[in-house]
Amino acid sequence: MKIFPSRIKSNQSTGGKPLYRRLWFWAGLGVSGGIVALIYGISLIDRTLPDQAELNAVLREQTLTIKAADGTILKQQGEATREQLKLEQIPDNLKKAFIASEDRRFKQHNGVDPQGIVRAGLSNLRSQGVVEGGSTITQQLTRILFLKQEQTIWRKLKEVRLAQKMEQVLTKDQILERYLNLVYLGDGAYGVADAAWVYFSKSPDQLSLAQMATIAGLAPAPSLYAPDKNPVAAKRRRDLVLQRMQEDGVITAEQRQAALQEPLTLKSSLPKRMQAESPYFTSYIQKELPKYVSPDVLKSGGLVVETTLNPTWQKVADEAVAKTLRNQGRWENFKQAAMVAIDPRNGEIKAMVGGKDFGNNQFNHVTQAQRQPGSTFKGFVYATAIASGKSPYDSYEDAPFVVDGYEPKNYSENFHGSMNIRDALTRSVNIIAVKVLIDVGFTPTIKLAHDMGIKSELKPTYSLALGSNEVNLLELTSAYGSFATQGLHTEPHGISRIINRQGKVIWSANFKSQRALDADSAAIMTWMLRNVVEEGTGAAAQLGNRPVAGKTGTSDEARDLWFIGYIPQMVTGVWLGNDDNHPTDGSSGSAAYTWHEFMEKAAEGMPVEKFPKRPNLEDRKGTIKAQAIKPKQILNRSIHSDDDSEGESSRNSNSEDSGSSKRRRSRRSYSEDEQQSGDSTPRRRRRDAYGGLRLRSEESSSSNSSSESSTPRRRTRRVESDSPSPQRTRRESPPANSSGSSGSSSPQPSWRDRLRPPQ
Repeated sequence: MKIFPSRIKSNQSTGGKPLYRRLWFWAGLGVSGGIVALIYGISLIDRTLPDQAELNAVLREQTLTIKAADGTILKQQGEATREQLKLEQIPDNLKKAFIASEDRRFKQHNGVDPQGIVRAGLSNLRSQGVVEGGSTITQQLTRILFLKQEQTIWRKLKEVRLAQKMEQVLTKDQILERYLNLVYLGDGAYGVADAAWVYFSKSPDQLSLAQMATIAGLAPAPSLYAPDKNPVAAKRRRDLVLQRMQEDGVITAEQRQAALQEPLTLKSSLPKRMQAESPYFTSYIQKELPKYVSPDVLKSGGLVVETTLNPTWQKVADEAVAKTLRNQGRWENFKQAAMVAIDPRNGEIKAMVGGKDFGNNQFNHVTQAQRQPGSTFKGFVYATAIASGKSPYDSYEDAPFVVDGYEPKNYSENFHGSMNIRDALTRSVNIIAVKVLIDVGFTPTIKLAHDMGIKSELKPTYSLALGSNEVNLLELTSAYGSFATQGLHTEPHGISRIINRQGKVIWSANFKSQRALDADSAAIMTWMLRNVVEEGTGAAAQLGNRPVAGKTGTSDEARDLWFIGYIPQMVTGVWLGNDDNHPTDGSSGSAAYTWHEFMEKAAEGMPVEKFPKRPNLEDRKGTIKAQAIKPKQILNRSIHSDDDSEGESSRNSNSEDSGSSKRRRSRRSYSEDEQQSGDSTPRRRRRDAYGGLRLRSEESSSSNSSSESSTPRRRTRRVESDSPSPQRTRRESPPANSSGSSGSSSPQPSWRDRLRPPQ
């Protein structure tokens, strides 16, 4: 057998054994495999962890915080702290108490503390119980923000890896600040500010050293160490925290001894996060959120919603509505009220009262209630007329009038003869409003109303001029705001910014103003609407030397009482009525007075701004093209022959109204500015729901007309010409000027005093 010297030499050098039989080979292979497995395991864990950008999260998942414009919290949902404190706002001893209790080497480790784990294990072994945890504050924070509480090895591995990553992204101070604001401390308290309030009814800076140690001792097991449930265990845990603080050199022996002797005295309070301010507004905000963020973002939560609400004005609005319901509501028979205030320059909602009591009725009468606006809709009819080139001094005849079977009636049941547009608006004359609508047309009027902010469907009927189409208070108020801004309309909104868990702004308001009405027409309308307040039905809304413009409105049998008014900086709408649509005994003057009560206080300190001057009325050109309606049949009657002619027409049309002339003479007569009587009797002929008498023969002749449906309606009395007076008055004859041609009704300063309840 031939022997190769080289092989012999090799075997001698290796001891005669192959590599796979060498111990160092397998050791090296094992170490290498372990390293590869570790790298693979880490990469596998990393793939299940949140992105690095998400490690900046400052809120838990499934939470929602809604804030007012000044940063105060209106509402919270989920596991959220009411007060997010900056680290410098937290007392130094409170921070050190948590470090001594939870993570004594917090400043030294990089997220995981092997030394702390060993120390905790030995301490627990000696005590034969769990007295110290091995998780660092960083690990606890990752568990709070990203992980569930299940006790599994996989969750622990993810916790360790997340803690290491978090230490690379955040500073120690940032980690500690987040932890102290998020840690659950029992009894619904999240964070140290909540805990200080829940257990001691104090802010963190008011806590004693013993109280700080008590709160810090809650972190490992809030249910076990809660001082209100287990005072003995809580005191024992507090003393342990104080001992560790002394051992770490945080406090002196004297300080510790003084704290040990302090009795554990509690003064419990409900968590502030359970409180909800402005509930109608916050519920509206929650319904608006899906418009601006995706369902996935909403589902994951952790959002902070910054709103436009002014808390001071909201309080004033609440008080004004409550006062009206408490006083006028009782003797005018209405049980609900709503108010909304908007900055028309940017569309921001500044105050919202959706009803009497959110606890008993969550229905928001600002955004959800669709009601007939009554004479407030006349603002859009006259604005269309002015924009089409008409002058405020163009005159119409206020006299008996029937168009395609529809007969509008004035509230006063009197006629004024020739009257110009401005005075007709001031006195809220129904017949002239319908005639103006016929001249300008349905389409231009409806388009302008929609451009100005009305969202609800508007139907082309003659009764449109008198507010027969239902709208809600928010859109009506926003639309009147377009007058205040010289014809510009901005979408009303209550959200200014939405911020995610990482503190990043994911949506911010950027609503652009749109031209709805030319500036000159808007200025003329404001001039006319100022006259409504100064000399007409809205006198109760006057604000001393501050110019006010607005319009009252009253629907059938005073079921809805409105006032929409504005100053250059704010537009506010008020509605009064009943949920069951039951008639009230009130007038729109009560709504105007409620407006005054709010605006008088809300405008305090606000500069007095003037409205634009009325433009020159000569040689004006229209910016809207009128599309006059062509009725199939119009019946005009003179004022003096009204009784006979109407009686004859009624007899020819409907036998059940044959006695209308005699009944008309026996009715009470009211001025334009007086309140309707509630003593309605079966003998009184009832009117159509939109201010007029429908003649059956004319109904059939206009069955195909776009102005009205051919279906007869129940005849009910409609209140359209509004009154500022809440007192019911009975007169046998109309007051002076009831038949004047162009004069405006004189102001009555006593209205506001009459609106106030007896002392």
